[in-house]
Amino acid sequence: MKTCKVLYNGISYEAEEGENLGAFLRERGLQIFICGGHGKCGKCRLLCRGDLSSPTDREKTVLSKEELGSGVRLACQAYITGDCEIISDDQIKAEIKVDGNMPDINLSPAYEKYGIAVDIGTTTVALRLYNKNGVILSEQSAYNTQRAYGGDVVTRMEAALKGDGEKITEAIRKLLCELTSAASKDAGISANDIDGAVMTGNTVMLYFLTGTDTEPLTHAPFDAKRLFGEAVTAKSIGLDVLQADTKIYLPPCISAFVGADITCAVISSQIYKNGGIAVLTDIGTNGETVLNHNGSLYACSTAAGPAFEGAGISCGMSGSVSAIDRVRVLPDGALDVHVIGGVKPAGICGSGIVDAVASLLQTGAIDETGYMEDEETVISPPVVITQADIRAVQLAKSAIHAGIKTLLSHAKIKCDDVDTLYIAGGFGSYLDVKNAGKIGLIPNGLTERVKVLGNASLTGASAVLLSKELAKTAKELAKSVKTVELAANPVFADEYMKNMMFE
Repeated sequence: MKTCKVLYNGISYEAEEGENLGAFLRERGLQIFICGGHGKCGKCRLLCRGDLSSPTDREKTVLSKEELGSGVRLACQAYITGDCEIISDDQIKAEIKVDGNMPDINLSPAYEKYGIAVDIGTTTVALRLYNKNGVILSEQSAYNTQRAYGGDVVTRMEAALKGDGEKITEAIRKLLCELTSAASKDAGISANDIDGAVMTGNTVMLYFLTGTDTEPLTHAPFDAKRLFGEAVTAKSIGLDVLQADTKIYLPPCISAFVGADITCAVISSQIYKNGGIAVLTDIGTNGETVLNHNGSLYACSTAAGPAFEGAGISCGMSGSVSAIDRVRVLPDGALDVHVIGGVKPAGICGSGIVDAVASLLQTGAIDETGYMEDEETVISPPVVITQADIRAVQLAKSAIHAGIKTLLSHAKIKCDDVDTLYIAGGFGSYLDVKNAGKIGLIPNGLTERVKVLGNASLTGASAVLLSKELAKTAKELAKSVKTVELAANPVFADEYMKNMMFE
């Protein structure tokens, strides 16, 4: 087999002739594939020169003639036929939210020298390094390199079923080692001195981390045979940057699709300790929500999709430099935008999408049904919002809204009865709450009661790391939560359809 030279962003690699470019880049953690590499999302655009296979019919559909003429290709559709050069503009750092509200704790760390707390999110991974006095020495974050196998947990599990499970597991383990090494170097210590860790994430993320088979989570009855709340060793999960016997605590998940990240968010918010009625929601791909009704905890998870993370949107991108993150309507009806980094916009992230839809409703560019008279509306050249984007937002916002309303209905209470709506997660930190209310993402009556928590999952994991008693609390909480299934729930179905409109 002929060996070919591939120059990627100035770095030379060797590939085999006939190898798929996307697979080649994915195995090296160099490229992401929101749709799992099926040529559907068009997000793996690269500028290519040299010997590659001819554009496929799929590429001719997704890419314009101008793009194809200038050498733009979809990585997942191209094959290496000889020496080539690949240029990617994906060299920008995301603004990943790592801060949050730390609850009051009694300091009793689950380590002797140094400890790390980690939130393994579907999209991003965040890490904190602490000393024995509970002082943060370093914070590190990065995109989850598993995105190379899909933008959401379902796509990744499908990839695992096709034989990529070990690669997906290796991707997260390698990233965790890199972040740990970076934090250690930043703090001026040896990674070998880290003698304790708490790592949280949704159920699927912890399955991949531990190499647990995700197949049971891909079909009914979605039986999670492992809900964690257990300690493993660094060696057992391939974290060779740490001493082999270093204990890694994995907090308990509530169910197959309400994970340990939500357990940690509950710890961070302390809604389990406060009286009255409170709702906690993590507005993301899975849309998990927890309700505390006078001491009784209920939870649900709804597949909102990745629209609010910039995926599945024509000009969508993560919250990084060149992303539009704010949109407003000027007095003359024109749209005004804010771009992260103060540069020319290249796309639009989740908070910008919410603002854009609210603005287009205000200007009348879309009506209450979501209908857009023009096929697309320019937000700020070259960024546009299309009719398909509006429909994706409607599906996502309706799912989140309906999940919250269904939990309230299950407890026989109304929005007016809720004291506080806690919003967790990075997306929620940048969200304009009023615009979220305007588009129906947040139910009427709750926008004035919102409290933003930041990365509550990481903060909760930090609290468990710093307080041994909270590890016990987390286990008790996870067992006490009553999961409300939405799949065949008539209230959810009714609320979902009713709130599809923009009213």
